[in-house]
Amino acid sequence: MKQFGTPIINYDKCTRCGSCVDLCPENSLELTDYGPVFINPITCTYCSICENTCPESAIRVPYQVIWDSNQ
Repeated sequence: MKQFGTPIINYDKCTRCGSCVDLCPENSLELTDYGPVFINPITCTYCSICENTCPESAIRVPYQVIWDSNQ
């Protein structure tokens, strides 16, 4: 399952430990038999907690949110 604009999950590396689901502050992820899926992708804030917590480096956030304080 691939969705535009959400972190990328490599299901070949994922061990389905659920750490990304447990620590997601927006509850965007849900653990299924297949692995974690974005059940509510619109709430994902790209905080990268899922990427940082994954022991297998199976999830990555290739996006960067930059707040410009000059505007």
